[in-house]
Amino acid sequence: MIANINQQDSASALLNDYLNLIKNNGFLGETDSSYATRLVTATDNSIYQNVPQAVIYPKNNKDIQTALHSAQQDPFLSLTFGPRGGGTGTNGQSLTPGIVIDLSRHMRKIIEINVEEKWVKVQAGVIKDQLNDYLRPYGFFFAPDLSTSNRATVGGMINTDASGQGSLVYGKTSDHVLGLKTFLVDGTELNTQPISTEKAHVIANQEGRASQIYQQVIDSCHSNRSLILEKFPRLNRFLTGYDLENVFDNTLENFDLSRIITGSEGSLGVVTEAKLNITPIAPFKTLINIKYDSFDSALRNSPFLVSAQATSVETVDSKVLNLAKEDIIWHSVSDLITNVPGIEMQGLNMVEFNGETENEMDDKISSLCTKLNDLIENKQDGVIGYQLINDKADILKIYAMRKKAVGLLGNTKGKQKPLAFAEDTAVPPENLADFIVEFRALLDSHDLNYGMFGHVDAGVLHVRPALDMSDPLQEKLLRKISDQVVALTAKYRGLMWGEHGKGYRSEYGPDFFGETLFTELRKIKSVFDKNNRLNPGKICTPLESTDELVSVDSQKRAWFDKTIDIEVRDSFENAMNCNGNGLCFNYDESSPMCPSYKVTKDRRHSPKGRASLIREWLRLQEKANVNVLNVEKQLISKENDITWWERFLNTRAKNKGEYDFSHEVKASMDECLACKACTTSCPIKVDVPTFRSRFLNLYHSRYNRPLKDYLVGSIELTAPYLSKCAFFINPVVNSKVMAFLIKKIFGYVDTPTLSIPSVNNRVHHKYLFDGDELSSLTEAERKNCVFIVQDPFTTFYEAELVSSCIDLVVALGKTPILLPFKPNGKAQHVKGFLKEFKTAAKNTSQFLNSLSQYDIPMIGLDASLVMVYKDEYKTILGEQCGDFKVSLAHEWFSQQDWQGISVSEEKVASKFTLLSHCTETTAMPNASKAWKDIFSKLGLSLSTPSTGCCGMAGTYGHEVQNQENSRALYDMSWKIEIEKSRDSILLSTGFSCRSQVKRYEGQKPKHPIEYIAQNITH
Repeated sequence: MIANINQQDSASALLNDYLNLIKNNGFLGETDSSYATRLVTATDNSIYQNVPQAVIYPKNNKDIQTALHSAQQDPFLSLTFGPRGGGTGTNGQSLTPGIVIDLSRHMRKIIEINVEEKWVKVQAGVIKDQLNDYLRPYGFFFAPDLSTSNRATVGGMINTDASGQGSLVYGKTSDHVLGLKTFLVDGTELNTQPISTEKAHVIANQEGRASQIYQQVIDSCHSNRSLILEKFPRLNRFLTGYDLENVFDNTLENFDLSRIITGSEGSLGVVTEAKLNITPIAPFKTLINIKYDSFDSALRNSPFLVSAQATSVETVDSKVLNLAKEDIIWHSVSDLITNVPGIEMQGLNMVEFNGETENEMDDKISSLCTKLNDLIENKQDGVIGYQLINDKADILKIYAMRKKAVGLLGNTKGKQKPLAFAEDTAVPPENLADFIVEFRALLDSHDLNYGMFGHVDAGVLHVRPALDMSDPLQEKLLRKISDQVVALTAKYRGLMWGEHGKGYRSEYGPDFFGETLFTELRKIKSVFDKNNRLNPGKICTPLESTDELVSVDSQKRAWFDKTIDIEVRDSFENAMNCNGNGLCFNYDESSPMCPSYKVTKDRRHSPKGRASLIREWLRLQEKANVNVLNVEKQLISKENDITWWERFLNTRAKNKGEYDFSHEVKASMDECLACKACTTSCPIKVDVPTFRSRFLNLYHSRYNRPLKDYLVGSIELTAPYLSKCAFFINPVVNSKVMAFLIKKIFGYVDTPTLSIPSVNNRVHHKYLFDGDELSSLTEAERKNCVFIVQDPFTTFYEAELVSSCIDLVVALGKTPILLPFKPNGKAQHVKGFLKEFKTAAKNTSQFLNSLSQYDIPMIGLDASLVMVYKDEYKTILGEQCGDFKVSLAHEWFSQQDWQGISVSEEKVASKFTLLSHCTETTAMPNASKAWKDIFSKLGLSLSTPSTGCCGMAGTYGHEVQNQENSRALYDMSWKIEIEKSRDSILLSTGFSCRSQVKRYEGQKPKHPIEYIAQNITH
């Protein structure tokens, strides 16, 4: 039996008093000191872990002012704060032991745009892609381009002075900041923007907090101007945190205090609003993918490419490319980065040109291509080929691959994972190749594997050495490598932090700035935050403070993970390997990843959050001397070792409020829709549905299940019998009295209606499975057959679809064989009935394996069920699963000859819109294209817009507690696309999706198979 984890690192009485105080003082947002929320916020995309005291979610500027001002009185002066945005930092910038101020949940408003003056004003929680989606119709974009742009916030970009692709042309975030609204530690509002130096002196000579700050910054930056210019490297990625150089312009006639705040990592104040410069979108764009025989060749060729006046030059090595080839994202770019026959591609440079007119770019591109052709012909500089891409959609696909590559490195096999700790070095571009030669020699001397990619035009390369932080020796090696990289970048007059901020690397600040200038940093910190209460330990400490800076030796996540039994860690690697890259926080509402987070904006309800919670839960079970693998084996192979009476007592204690950390984990898992988007969209392949199911199985060995779980878990056992009585069952279930009782007793609404007539009464007996008849078929006859695998949803609730599938197969000249219904077990797996699921999987796989001998293709109609055969069966059965293969219908139909099939002229003139099942979209990204090709063969035009989750997801949308979220998810993307498609014939591939549309629109779309089958004219 699992342990009751009733001890937690709970909030102190002081903290609870503070949280109550700010509520009483008018704080409108949420406050949360639960262990689960604090734990999820304890990590970012770095190797570090620091559990905060609490997290607060302000809704507006007044909330932030209230929170800070309330802490200015005894007994709360010891409390510290750390602002947080997307939480995607690679060096622990947003990690704090104090109170997290999370601006990402509510402060996402775009306040104002001025097209004529080319600026926009936003709240700090606005996501970079969200802003650019807003700006696009106006013809503008916010320039700094990050790999994490779909979840990184503007506030986070400002605080790390982020940059990325194209920075040689577009600069860093600080180059686009026109003004900031910042709240100081005492709640004082500070508004900054470029002003004349004369006006800055006037402000400095007045009274008040702002005047003190202006006075100190002017003194530090003006008095030490010569030393600053001498010390700061002459790089595109200039030395930020704090940016002493660019407070003044080159003439010293203009002053901008925002430059000090930009890049300060929340150590000076809480930035809540920003006025940003916006850049016109160049209407013409070309990307040239240049291929090399070695990564060194790609690096050494980069100055030549920069001289071609390109907008940006990005590079990736073969390791990153090979990881991308193993991911589903490669399907979208495989024809854009083709192999060179007979030569292995070891490096790739992606060169982008932008222009207001085609002619503006033509000469540059033509000149570069001519030179590349000469290099290829003469076998010089390692250039082996190149491809031109002019289509903007294709260019976006390439960059999506490049962006995902950041996370893909974390999916490297083995214990050693590429880690971000010395990954954003910057040196003068002309020195980059030599620098990297030494860098690689350094890593090779330690026998390490690593991946490399980056912005060679700016001299920035992301290098992530693979280390196992659970190994004490390798943790020491991390320190040694960090020190060596610091020395190496200094040798080449570069920076260790060219892009991602300092964070836990702040200890190296004194070496880079020198004693004199670092003292000036401390003076500036003192005037902003003399008691070191804002993100303490980052950048520097106040002048009189004895506090220490954070260090690369600080507490790491692995310190906790390595206390878990190694066998348990390996078994739960789909949670253990999460590196916090945060792709599950994707802002895009038309992306399937991750619906529960999208609708709640609660990070506990994300794959990263759930992985964090399950890791801690495993650690605490281990601490309580429970081996969860032994408990799990017993539950699946035998009976539970506690009685129903004990479970009753445990459940009663739970209902009375007895604490168990397992309840917090369970609450997070309950919000999961089990859509499986994370298993493919996440670069690390974090598989929440799998470890969620395992957790529920273990959790309910101690606590009773709700009745609805038994209702859902038994659906495949009861549906065949209910179907036989559908004429009686349907009116009863659909009656208001029964609907009320089902809702009240089971917490279940909108029960689907059983099909009348049933499948067996619709399908001609000659197409029903007959083992003896099958055995008598000749080889030629078998080659013309296809098995149709039944599932509980379409068989018992959409029999017309099964019948249509058979009709369409026949129309194509093939012989359908409808296999007898065998429970798939999907519902049991979702609810954590793993013992029952294993039995169902074993029985069904044995049957399907027995048919493999006939070499007849098997197809299924619903993606969520078919994927169970491919994934969950193999996980729970291992080698016992066998080698049978069930394909989705489109996979088989797309390979057939459609020449003999046609539809009426009337239908040819119609427009069609297909909304796909999210499981199908993520697991089989070519599915939409397959359907488009099929419709094209019929002379039909099919559009396939991108959508997120419809909000039904099996039984999720039927459960009472999920109604609000289910509707909200539907409204996010499905409703929008349906509104756009009012003049089209709407189709959908998912049973859940069709049911959801019917519920909210009153009309049920058809599966494309059903529509085609009912409208063919031969």
